[in-house]
Amino acid sequence: MAETLATQILAILFCLSAAAAAAGTKVYSFNSQNSTSVSSLNANDGICKSLVEPLGYACQEHTVTTKDGYILSLQRMPSGLSGQAADKPPVLLQHGLIVDGVTWLMSLPDESLAFILADNGYDVWISNGRGTRFSRGHTSLDPYDSAYWDWTWDELAAYDLPATFQYVHDQTGQNLHYVGHSQGTLIALAAFSQGKLLNMLRSAVLLCPIAYLNHLTSPFARALVDLFIAEDLYWLGQPEFSLNGQVVNKLLEVICSNPGIDCSDLLTAITGPNCCLNSSRTKVFLDYEPQSTATKNIIHLAHRKDYLSDVKDVQVLLDNLKDHDGDKLVVQYTDEYAHADFVLGVNANQIVYDPVIAFFKIN
Repeated sequence: MAETLATQILAILFCLSAAAAAAGTKVYSFNSQNSTSVSSLNANDGICKSLVEPLGYACQEHTVTTKDGYILSLQRMPSGLSGQAADKPPVLLQHGLIVDGVTWLMSLPDESLAFILADNGYDVWISNGRGTRFSRGHTSLDPYDSAYWDWTWDELAAYDLPATFQYVHDQTGQNLHYVGHSQGTLIALAAFSQGKLLNMLRSAVLLCPIAYLNHLTSPFARALVDLFIAEDLYWLGQPEFSLNGQVVNKLLEVICSNPGIDCSDLLTAITGPNCCLNSSRTKVFLDYEPQSTATKNIIHLAHRKDYLSDVKDVQVLLDNLKDHDGDKLVVQYTDEYAHADFVLGVNANQIVYDPVIAFFKIN
């Protein structure tokens, strides 16, 4: 893989997913009446009209159809708040597991990567993976059909990512920068390692990269694997894995009864203690962002044990890239950051996004 990626994977920024502390059995309700809603988000209007345009930014809704028939939603921010058209290359933002593209827009404009990139002159494209709220279309299948959910991250790498890459490239006529978080890094590495998309890639930034992961430090994720929760759901006829679903919530109670897992703070239980989240943003995140994925995808991830990024596993990735051109690989380790800090941290604009933009400028 090192030879294939020698001139393409240009930036890797990673985090430590530390174990959640404290024991408890209280289950957090994702539908809690006390949680703050993303009040301006209207499923009928879409992301642009609900979240971007009200803040004064131009935004376009796009769709792209994968070779296996999934219709994916893309948002384009062609200019910053000033209204001046982007004069820098396109950037594709790819979210992680059980979230969607809204994660790049959820904080204030000066704290959200999508807005920051647009204000710095980049042509911003936000991807929404299959099965999430705005990407549930298909040429022949319905989300209520079990066949609709017959996929794993392998298909995301084989179909979704190539379709979005090609679409952005065709629309802009330029090679693009790529930013992936969590599962968004896994599918990128899978595609890049096979030599795919490299002819359209300018550079890649991988936040919490997932590649060779065997050190699960999250008690929640470990319990999910050890108790075969996803397998149980699959055999119970639940092809859609939704944390808002009644069946999943009942099975979560099994996980949350384990010592060391405090589900009253489920985000921390899953990701580890995030250092830099605003409490109001956390409530918004939990209210909106647990998006659906395929139960089959969760099973596939569990069998690989690559549920959350860990420093030891990232080191394996770096060792495999040791022959990489020295001036093309930039590594940044943020000691106190956990999984969600990279997309929701109040200081991510300084800790992560400023270095990302500086890196883009030289590539």
